[in-house]
Amino acid sequence: MGTLAMTEAATQPRVDDEQWRYASILQVGVDAGLLVLLVTFALYVSGIVAPSVPLHELPNYWELSVHEYLEATNAEHLHHEHVITGWAWLSVVGKGDYLNFVGIALLGGVTIVCFLGILPALLRKGDRIYAVMAGLEVLVLTLAASGLLAVGH
Repeated sequence: MGTLAMTEAATQPRVDDEQWRYASILQVGVDAGLLVLLVTFALYVSGIVAPSVPLHELPNYWELSVHEYLEATNAEHLHHEHVITGWAWLSVVGKGDYLNFVGIALLGGVTIVCFLGILPALLRKGDRIYAVMAGLEVLVLTLAASGLLAVGH
């Protein structure tokens, strides 16, 4: 091995198996989320999946607040006290403009899958502190995504 190769090898940081696993899951999740976003957006703008608000009407609503937009588009069933609540968009996911939320939800949830993916490796290594932290991270993120854990309301 030449001097340059030995120097490069010596300067490369060591990457643990769980770091590789987390990164691998994250890469697959991000790629899947972006693909879903691309496909759902194409379905939306092409008109293949009809939106709740026609695309050509959107400029009429750009200056409105969320509450005003929901009222003007008769989407009031999606909000409570002027705020869109949790997973209410699932009830209208068949509409092109809400179908786009699937990719966003996938991207938002990939971190939970990453932590679940490294949890067994952390437990096998006996790394209890990081395993507890990863478990708590899964718990907090899942509660937040469910709408059961809310801050600032």
